[in-house]
Amino acid sequence: MSVPRLQPLTRAKLSGQGEEGAAWHRALPSVLAELAEQWDLTLGRALPGGSASYVCRATTRDGEARVVKVGAPGHHLVAEVRVLRAAGGRGYVLLHAHDAERDAILVEALGRSLAQTPDPPERAIGLVADTLREAWTLPLDAVPPGEDKAVSLHALVRDLDERLGHPTDPAVLRTALDHAEALAGHDPGHDVVLHGDAHPGNTLPVLAPRGGAPVGHVFVDPDGFRGDPAYDAGVALRDWCSHLTGPGARARLEGWCDLAADHTGLDPARIWAWAFLERVSTGLYVMSFGAERVGRPFLASAEHLLHDRHRPWA
Repeated sequence: MSVPRLQPLTRAKLSGQGEEGAAWHRALPSVLAELAEQWDLTLGRALPGGSASYVCRATTRDGEARVVKVGAPGHHLVAEVRVLRAAGGRGYVLLHAHDAERDAILVEALGRSLAQTPDPPERAIGLVADTLREAWTLPLDAVPPGEDKAVSLHALVRDLDERLGHPTDPAVLRTALDHAEALAGHDPGHDVVLHGDAHPGNTLPVLAPRGGAPVGHVFVDPDGFRGDPAYDAGVALRDWCSHLTGPGARARLEGWCDLAADHTGLDPARIWAWAFLERVSTGLYVMSFGAERVGRPFLASAEHLLHDRHRPWA
């Protein structure tokens, strides 16, 4: 088996890991062959998406479609497995097997992600929000307590902006940090088990109706931690950079905040604050491992949204 081709963000992350990343990539064909033998699979083509793993289609001996995922160095699947096991398919992809030694999982096959469909943003956002309501039903003890996400993002934004030579517009940076400070220390009585990266690329349709997927979609790739549900709703609005330029961009995003709030019962201003903070932190994070072409639009759209004022949310 030849060395598999990786997704661009995965390649960028591995290149920053030097020999460790290169060694993982060289060993990947043998790891996949071992998994295929262990789980009695025929492996198929690689799947798009993902930034720290290799994902491919597979078929069982009985002809059932499956997906294999192998975590890259520094992105162990322990937290993901914890959430998928607790969910049992409720709001999440079904987990069929886990190999801890090879840091790999075998999950149900799903359809194309919402990010790969021509659906308008409004439909995608509504489906993500509805799927979040199902995913948030997991018991809190499914994951251990962790750091306040707003506190960790405050540190991340501040430190990465400095390390990267201050690529962030000063007003955008100050606004992101202000949002982080305002969002920190929320009432833990309202916490849920968060997906942590609930964007349209991680929201996929089930291939046939089943329990746990009342709107026909489930999530993949959970980070799995406790926190403010408005965080997940904000992440759902974090991307869409190409839709957030030119006149009316801010009003468009405000409308999406209202839409997400209508579907989840959350405060649209709080969703806006998380979405803005995530937009800035994601741009800086992606730029930090060399993918500047991917990261820059996040910062540019944040600057545009800040200066295209419509409501006093930011």
